[in-house]
Amino acid sequence: MLYPLKFNPILKEKIWGGNKLKTILNKSTSNTNVGESWEISTVDKDISIVANGELYGKKLDELIREHKAELLGKKVYQEFGDQFPLLLKFIDAKEDLSVQLHPNDELAKKRHDSFGKTEMWYVVQADVDAKLIVGFNKNTSKEEYQTYLEEGKITKLLNFEDISKGDSYFIKTGKIHAIGRGVLIAEIQQTSDITYRVYDWDRKDDTGNSRELHTDLALDALDYNTKDDFKLIYNRKKNTANEVADCNYFTTNYLKIEQRLDRVYNAIDSFKIYMCLEGTGNIMCNTHSESIGKGETILIPAMFDKIEIKGTELELLEIYIK
Repeated sequence: MLYPLKFNPILKEKIWGGNKLKTILNKSTSNTNVGESWEISTVDKDISIVANGELYGKKLDELIREHKAELLGKKVYQEFGDQFPLLLKFIDAKEDLSVQLHPNDELAKKRHDSFGKTEMWYVVQADVDAKLIVGFNKNTSKEEYQTYLEEGKITKLLNFEDISKGDSYFIKTGKIHAIGRGVLIAEIQQTSDITYRVYDWDRKDDTGNSRELHTDLALDALDYNTKDDFKLIYNRKKNTANEVADCNYFTTNYLKIEQRLDRVYNAIDSFKIYMCLEGTGNIMCNTHSESIGKGETILIPAMFDKIEIKGTELELLEIYIK
């Protein structure tokens, strides 16, 4: 029998990682440079494992094969089969991440036999003067971009965004971007680990080596036009679902709950995910009850279409596929 599922976070050390996943989001680790917590994943070699209830120790891909539409939803299972369609992360950037972009579905399929990588960011916490890079600051061309890159002036072409807690950004495929130092974000994305890194701030690892760049692959994947289409404006009303992002790949809502919120999903044939940003609470599906606290993520199987959420000053991101 399925129920609200928690998973062991898959923690990844990064050259740019810090300790906010531990100190702010309560992840259990003794390492000091943890950059990512993969909350729900079926990416090869990084399969989420159940951390609660009778299914403790089971892998997510095994559960999908066993329960299919009950877990994912009929339409979702028909489209994606045994692969979970989304990858959910928390990311802590103690230092600037590399400047990068992701290919679209067509290019990713052709080159890597993979999905593309459309994603969104929600700023969980940001230090003073923290920034994100999203897109170019002017329309450019492949030739101009290459010149700036070769001359080490690529940052002069980039758009830097001042940010604060609660800001949210939609990163289309082809959009050049980077998470700046001092930023803790929740990331919702297509299931893909394909990234084209084009600039890494000239840094080297502990052995003196630079990280691999993918400048040639990026040339045909980049969107060279500047478009003000990435900052997401949304309401933050209490005790209701405030839509933040809606696309073919996922829908994300912001919930701030005081006391109780009932959610009914009769028209949505999909799993539901809750990522906890603040506070503590409880999620009830039929007779199944599960606690949730800051930094935790819960997967609700598609078979549950009525959910009761209780909490005080509880803030959640709610994610599903329409």
